[in-house]
Parts: sequence; C-alpha cells; structure tokens
Amino acid sequence: MNTPLLQVDELSVIARSNGRDVTLVDRLSFTLAEGEILGLVGESGSGKTLACRALMRLLPTGNLHAHGHAVRLAGTNLLELNDNEMRAIRGGQLGMVFQNPSSHLDPLMCVGEQISEGIRLHQGATKQEAQALAIELLRQVGIPDPQARAKHFPHEFSGGMRQRAMIAVALGCNPKVLIADEPTTALDVTVQAQILRLLLNLRDQRGLSLILISHDLGVVAQTADSVAVMYAGRLCEQGNKHEVLTSPQHPYTAALIDCQPSRSTGFSGLKTITGHPPQPDARPQGCRFSSRCQQSKSQCINERPDSRPITENQLVACHFPLRASFP
Repeated sequence: MNTPLLQVDELSVIARSNGRDVTLVDRLSFTLAEGEILGLVGESGSGKTLACRALMRLLPTGNLHAHGHAVRLAGTNLLELNDNEMRAIRGGQLGMVFQNPSSHLDPLMCVGEQISEGIRLHQGATKQEAQALAIELLRQVGIPDPQARAKHFPHEFSGGMRQRAMIAVALGCNPKVLIADEPTTALDVTVQAQILRLLLNLRDQRGLSLILISHDLGVVAQTADSVAVMYAGRLCEQGNKHEVLTSPQHPYTAALIDCQPSRSTGFSGLKTITGHPPQPDARPQGCRFSSRCQQSKSQCINERPDSRPITENQLVACHFPLRASFP
C-alpha cells in the first residue's frame, strides 16, 4: 500500500484557562492520499475548523495548544518543526481557504498583488513573473478578464469571485494539500455548484489533495472520495464516501443523514436530532453522543468507544454499531 500524503495521528487541541485544561479536539486520526478529497463533516462547534487550524499551526488564540503523536506531511512531522520551518511548509505545501474570504483578503491590496506575494515567497519568482502567474491563476479559477481583475480590490468582487480569489491566493503557493473551510457557505446554489466544480477540476489538473470542511452532506456527497464525521471534538465514523453515506454505522452519522431535506418530504417532513451537543467542559466520559442517542446503554455513558474497522474501508467509534459485525 502506498504511504498516505498526510497522516494525522491522535491530534488534540487543548484550551488552557484559569489553570484548567479543556479538550476541544480529542485524538483526531485520519489519512489523506495524493489526489484524494476528504469530506470533514459535523455540526457547528464539532471541532472541524479548529482541527484543521491545528494542522496549519494557526490556532486563533494563545490559550489553545495542539499536541499529538504526529502530523506527517510527505514524511515530515509538522509537530516537530520550529516556527520558521513551519512557515515554509504553510502555504508552500499545506494551504487553507478560509470560510469568510472578506475577512482574509487584505482590503488595502489589489487581488493580483495578494496572489503575487505568495508566489514570490514560496516559488522564488520575480515580481514580473509573479504578476503573470497571478493573472494565470485568476484565469484558472474562472475569474473573467483576469488581467483587469488582478488590479481590483476585494470589495469590487462579488462573494463568489472573492471565494475564487481566495482559492487563487492559496494555489499561488503551489501546495500539495489544500484545506477548504466551508467554501460554499453564503453563496447561492448556482455559484456553489461552480465552486465545487472548480475544486474538482483543480484536483484533476494539479493532483491536489483536498480536505473539504462542511456541515452539508449534500456538498460532501457531490465532491468527496472519503468522509470523516466529527461530533463534540471526536471522530465517530470515517471511511469510503459511498459506504458511510449509504450504510452509516454510527447513530450520529445516521441521524445527520436522516436530517437532510428531500424533495419528497417537504418542509413539514424535516427531522432534527433531539437535544444539544455537550459543552466542551461538560462532555461525558463515554460516548459523547450518548445523551442524544436512541440506543444508548450504560456502557455508552461510562466507556469511551475506540474506533474499530467495520469493513476494509470504514471505521466506527461505537459500542453498538447499527448494522455491523466486526471482523
């Protein structure tokens, strides 16, 4: 078997406040192959974005700390790098498209300059070469009249065009792995489809590996090759997209799928998951979904379920999976 491009081994994120540690992301493990698209899904607050910021070593506040066995990108353990070494990796090998492009594009720099900056830093291009590459990248991400648009500022772009510009900024660093955080949020359906098609085309053309963060299983079903489902800071199920979405083994995964709207049910038929996710400082010692699970037993409340293989391509962290017999 080929070595995965990215291997995440028990990555955790801890918040330290008032002398107390609270675990926000708990021993996250997954792999990503070259050219693979992994859909990282779950409710808001499940830890998806925080986990990926930890991969980038871009945690938003100083009281958050990441640790784990290893985060290996092309064989290099990112957790062992100093700040300067990580700065060379960030962008150059591991890039991220943030959820809100308006807050991550510099309003005082034209878009072409922002793309050129990364090209010069990570590819060693001259200013003239970087400007030409920036225009080409804008063309690749579907910006019309890229030569003129490169001189425009972010406020002169529509929401969909700003999202494309953010993707171009990330691609300018020529990363091996691109993390896209909710790349279709707040976009209309037509533009959403265009952005998803763009990501698929970039994967095919460049051999990019992608981590697609989303709460929308429909987006993941259209785009991803594999799925990892997070709940309250832990992975509860992961595996091949087809197997996870058509034969979910964890009750939370099944409930998420059941909540998706369909044309046949209409608004009156929408389902919800009873209860609320536990607060980070009051999570149960056993399965974190136990208080909302219809089949919860005392073992679920008291014992943390480890992730176990259901099939060759599917793992589940559940004491009583829905339809499976373990090998």
